[in-house]
Amino acid sequence: MTEERVSEIVAKYQGDAGSVIAVLQDVQEEFHYLPSPALRRISREMAVPLSRILSLATFYRAFSLKPRGRHIVTVCQGTACHVRGGPKILEEFQRKLGLKSGDTTKDNMFTLETVACLGCCAIGPVVVVDGEYHAQTTIGKVETILKQYARR
Repeated sequence: MTEERVSEIVAKYQGDAGSVIAVLQDVQEEFHYLPSPALRRISREMAVPLSRILSLATFYRAFSLKPRGRHIVTVCQGTACHVRGGPKILEEFQRKLGLKSGDTTKDNMFTLETVACLGCCAIGPVVVVDGEYHAQTTIGKVETILKQYARR
């Protein structure tokens, strides 16, 4: 994490305290999480109390205070996906990646997450990787999905 890059992001919003969420989004996109030094720098440069920055960073699920992988894999566990094999698909991702939900691979390539419902029940079970939806996912498709993103 370079403090200069964080300063550039803050400068893009002209230090406007009303832009804290946008700044956090940009920092998260840049570093794949919100490093503590970045949060302190944002607080200083935007004249917003660190407690306010942290409350925003922990309130919104989109933000992470721990390092995340380059690719975020989200497996839906909603009712429709669940009855169509969602738990088995999650188990296969866990097995292939060697981690449990909420964790990141050692090479920082993948973070595995679950969600209660993605709201696209008709095409379930659904897996989302970096915002791209994979409909009617099966255990057999897990390896193909991972290989597709490992090359990126």
